[in-house]
Amino acid sequence: MKTLAIITVVYKNYTVLEEYFASLEKQGDNNFKLFIIDNTEKPEDINLPPYASVVHTKNKGYSAAVNIGLTEAIKNNLSLFTITNSDIIFDKNFVKHALVAFEKHPRSLVGGKIYYAKGFEYHKGRYSKNELGRVLWYAGGHISWEHALTPHRGVDLVDAGQFDQEIKTGFINGCLMLFDKDVYDLVGPWDESYFMYFEDSDYCVSAMRLGVELWFDPTLVVWHKNSQSTGGAGSDFHAKYLKKNQLKFGLKYAPLSTILHLVKNNLFK
Repeated sequence: MKTLAIITVVYKNYTVLEEYFASLEKQGDNNFKLFIIDNTEKPEDINLPPYASVVHTKNKGYSAAVNIGLTEAIKNNLSLFTITNSDIIFDKNFVKHALVAFEKHPRSLVGGKIYYAKGFEYHKGRYSKNELGRVLWYAGGHISWEHALTPHRGVDLVDAGQFDQEIKTGFINGCLMLFDKDVYDLVGPWDESYFMYFEDSDYCVSAMRLGVELWFDPTLVVWHKNSQSTGGAGSDFHAKYLKKNQLKFGLKYAPLSTILHLVKNNLFK
């Protein structure tokens, strides 16, 4: 059985690592190594579990950090990569199911079922107490070329098993993205010019154009504390880079009508 390389990036948000580590320590399959890329200018000491290592680096953005993590994993002779946000909590069977997913879908990008972590739902107050922890954030997705956006399937719905089928999908969110070294060798590293946001969209399009399939696998389950590394959804940082990189992504891939719309919005708003 091969070993899973889990790669995550931190920037000042050390508090999220407590639950991140705790959920990894509950895994039924411990055949994994964790690579933490720390972009913090003045990094703090992290009490590392035995399966983890950390690389301190200058903050050149999320993609650059992911690429460093991929390089570190390859240096350790690992070839199965799981990119994750640091503000997630893993299901106890995540590693087991991830290793199976690589066997089912070699040379593919694979995403999983992502719930809002309890208390981090976008529509607070909409759900009953029993529904918290089962509110979906991502269950597959697609790229809407009309607006150069990447809508999530199932977002804000309570999971009642309606997304339990494994399917091909059109977009995998970088909060949780799996691929092997064959994909990396074919597609290459992540585009570091994005700094933050839409780098996952770019990687999906680049992969699909090279014939790589994208799969949604509902057995891969995590809970997401949405945008905790960037000040929360709706923060100035969040809004700035979303708008900037939506334009960049659109200019690179979208049809002319969408490009004109994006340029107009950026010039006059």
